[in-house]
Amino acid sequence: MNFKLIIDVSVSLLLARWKQTLVAAIGVTFSITMFIALLGFMSGLNDLLDGLVVNRTPHVRLYNEIEPTKDQPISLSRKYSKDYNFISSVKPKNERLEIYNNGAIMNALKKDDRVLGFAPKITAQVFYNVGAIDLTGVINGVDVEAENKLFFFKDYVTTGNYIDLKNIPNSIILGKGAAQKMMANLGDVIQVTTTKGERMQLKVVGYFESGLQDIDKVQSYASIGTAQKLLGESNSYITDIQIKLKDILMAPSVAKEYAHLFDLEAVDIQTANSQFETGSSVRTLISYAVGITLLIVAGFGIYNILNMMIYEKMDSIAILKATGFSGADVNRIFITIALTIGVFGGLLGLIFGFGLSALIDQIPFNTAALPTIKTYPINYNPKFYMIGSIFSIVTTYLAGYFPSRKASKIDPVIIIRGK
Repeated sequence: MNFKLIIDVSVSLLLARWKQTLVAAIGVTFSITMFIALLGFMSGLNDLLDGLVVNRTPHVRLYNEIEPTKDQPISLSRKYSKDYNFISSVKPKNERLEIYNNGAIMNALKKDDRVLGFAPKITAQVFYNVGAIDLTGVINGVDVEAENKLFFFKDYVTTGNYIDLKNIPNSIILGKGAAQKMMANLGDVIQVTTTKGERMQLKVVGYFESGLQDIDKVQSYASIGTAQKLLGESNSYITDIQIKLKDILMAPSVAKEYAHLFDLEAVDIQTANSQFETGSSVRTLISYAVGITLLIVAGFGIYNILNMMIYEKMDSIAILKATGFSGADVNRIFITIALTIGVFGGLLGLIFGFGLSALIDQIPFNTAALPTIKTYPINYNPKFYMIGSIFSIVTTYLAGYFPSRKASKIDPVIIIRGK
């Protein structure tokens, strides 16, 4: 078997029908280009939507849930231990939202190697006082530096400087929707009232946009110290501990462990955003399905072209076999033709796919709902290029394999006798 001779024959057959070869190569190039661009765009979109939730959501959230007492007094009585007890209208326990002994909890988190970082938080229900109207709102008291480090806080502060919350006493960063409702500008002083009737004046130092308009209409941020003062609580008062882990996949197991260890409610990010993750998975699945369909369609195009080439080259195949080429050699010739189309078409497809992705990445994308996004999102994950390369070779190989088997079984005597 002479590999050089087989390659020379393959090149000759390719060039002899160069228009058909070009059409097949263009089909592969187009399918790989669209596969790369589609997956890059859809994956970038998924990353964008995930970022709206994941960047702003702790992997594990520790808080004190107000709920009815699990063990009612009658259940503790020996007299009625063997009876069925039915209790209605059970009221929640009389306790505060505060996380007790939070200093010891945060010290334990510092020593846990699985924890990337944590940020304490206070959630305060308030009313924004606008003249004679009270608007419902929520003020989140945060450790500004920790919030920025773990949850990219400054990226969502579209007007003003996030660090002003720490440097300016009694300051607030309003959600953009809430600011528009109150017609509050930077430097204005607004008044808020707590659910206990305590009132406080706060200076507006910035606007916050999360990309979720319903949240931005009610949510605002202040420093932990300001929130504690607003609620009339001590310096140790916090209601939430937000935890980021080094491995997000560990969140469910770590949440269960912390709930048992610290006797608190613990919610992991997978449980809190299960519906959102399902949507991301479905979008990714659709992207791969469409991309792979493009490659398979290109494969059928190559199959048809090679079938036509074999039909038109019956004489040449008969001469090759009559001059000593075996069926296996003929098989290799047509598989070489198919792989050549696949390799060159796939290589051009990868280049054009990257170029198209880069072009999409430069298209302006301005929306008030996503103020931090300036262009359409693209993910340049090398995995997409690897999948495209493998599929271009596999589909073209299979497209050439079946016609090549047909060519290898041609009897040259029958062909020549027929002529």
